[in-house]
Amino acid sequence: MLKPTSTQIEQVTVVGAGFAGLSAACHLAKAGYQVRLLEKNDQLGGRARRFEAEGFTFDMGPSWYWMPEVFEEFFNEFGRTASDFYELKRLDPSYEIFFGDEDRIDVPAGRTALFELFERLEPGSSKNLEKFLSEAEYKYKVGMSEFVQKPGHSIMDFADLRVVRSAFKLQMLTDMASYLRKLFKHPQLIQLLEFPVLFLGATPANTPALYSLMNYADLELGTWYPMGGMHGIIEGMVSIAREQGVELIPGSAVREVVTERGSVREVITENGLRYPTDILVAGADYHHFEQEVLSPKDRVYNEAYWQKRTMAPSSLLFYVGLDRKVPGLHHHTLFFDADFNRHANEIYEDPAWPEDPLFYVCAPSVTDPSVAPEGKENLFFLLPLAWELNDTDEKREAYWNLMCERLSVRIGFDIRPHVIYRRSYAHRDFKSDYNAFRGNAYGLANTLMQTAFLKPKLRSKKLDNLWYAGQLTTPGPGMPPSIISGEVAARDIVKVFGKPTITSTPSVQLTS
Repeated sequence: MLKPTSTQIEQVTVVGAGFAGLSAACHLAKAGYQVRLLEKNDQLGGRARRFEAEGFTFDMGPSWYWMPEVFEEFFNEFGRTASDFYELKRLDPSYEIFFGDEDRIDVPAGRTALFELFERLEPGSSKNLEKFLSEAEYKYKVGMSEFVQKPGHSIMDFADLRVVRSAFKLQMLTDMASYLRKLFKHPQLIQLLEFPVLFLGATPANTPALYSLMNYADLELGTWYPMGGMHGIIEGMVSIAREQGVELIPGSAVREVVTERGSVREVITENGLRYPTDILVAGADYHHFEQEVLSPKDRVYNEAYWQKRTMAPSSLLFYVGLDRKVPGLHHHTLFFDADFNRHANEIYEDPAWPEDPLFYVCAPSVTDPSVAPEGKENLFFLLPLAWELNDTDEKREAYWNLMCERLSVRIGFDIRPHVIYRRSYAHRDFKSDYNAFRGNAYGLANTLMQTAFLKPKLRSKKLDNLWYAGQLTTPGPGMPPSIISGEVAARDIVKVFGKPTITSTPSVQLTS
């Protein structure tokens, strides 16, 4: 790749204002580039948007705040802290799990109480829990320091002897299901420990034991909540972007990229505006951007490649407002009162609408009274699903009633007569709002063959000034990985092009 001189490189265009796009924009602006950020939707935030209805404030996507140090490190890069933008509260219990009638456990926030829970369910298991968490901590720290911060251009990114040695201890060739069953026998403890990998894109039997690092994030680092809602993270990142001089342009879907001699020259939006650019960062859906925005000659992958990718799940979501409080609900409640393995197979192995699914209910108003009118309850339902299902109103209604029936059995209270607001969201909405490949909700699955340098590449091999960021590339799906993805892309751009030495005025033209 030819490296233009620093005086040639001034203007960066970032497409997509989710976590990855905002992160890339902030880091590149700090490096001295002039950065504009184009967002398809009218509201910034990607999947972490929010909306208000009937006095309720609903986060539209992420609801679990794990790995708090990643958010803190992002804000620290710009001389700020997360507490400048929102107050974090650690949840205790972290969450509750229903396994059946009169069968529920609270997952505590403290290590002592956690060990007591394991001993109560499986006497003697605390010793193996100590071993498990120690190994998970190692994987987490090595993964965060050695793996996720690398751009993954090739296997040579991981050729450092220290990383090679670490790979054996990371258990990348051992599956999660086998690993857990060597340590624990009680089925509820196994399900508790398998839960964090359910959204990674494969059954536990097909997920590397490496991802027990998620258990360290869950059980040791804790489950938190930003008061005011998850969108507060986005508001903080947007504030940083503005402080760094990023030009934020919502309502600007990109429909075409103009290239010349292997370089991006400008992007054209659906409202007819042309933005000349020296560097382009695509934080939008990778498949959509490459297959539908780029011209065929500029694509690295073909459609056959994408059809062979394994995706993380989609979801059926319901945003619900009730006219009263709900007795007996915690902030996070998992309904594992069904066959875990069967539902996982219906997502990953034999995709279908599930017969008897697991699901999750979030009640943020239990912790945060600001998200619901006084005396009322804000609920968020999530049912993980296979991608590319036939998403109909009839299916949505059937699963709404299924979840409500199960909820009423478990807590002894039917919420349906108290619903004053309800909105559903599933495959067709993910496609419409985010151009999500196959209607997925979480991006590319973290399978062994889609890990690190085996993911779609961060840097284009066809266009010398095009980078990607987000949940379909390095390091993977989720809020913290997406923030890291934007930073890794920005750092790689600075490595290739250096920091600019002069500035110019951003230009925009109307198409003729």
